[in-house]
Amino acid sequence: MVESWGLKLALAGVVIGAIASLALTRLMSSLVFGASAADPLTFIGVSLLLAFIALVACYLPARRAMKVDPLVALRYE
Repeated sequence: MVESWGLKLALAGVVIGAIASLALTRLMSSLVFGASAADPLTFIGVSLLLAFIALVACYLPARRAMKVDPLVALRYE
């Protein structure tokens, strides 16, 4: 549950960022060397990299939270 919620937010951010970067290709064209500003391979590669990083960032705390006994967590508060 925690991981799916985090991934939904991360994927929404990747989509919004891709749309915004496509809209700003003229500004980015002077910053990108060796590829065009709207290179689909670059956009797909960066999007997949960010999605993978978000997956790992959501998985590690979720795995740690699964190891906690629910009764211990309820008694702590």
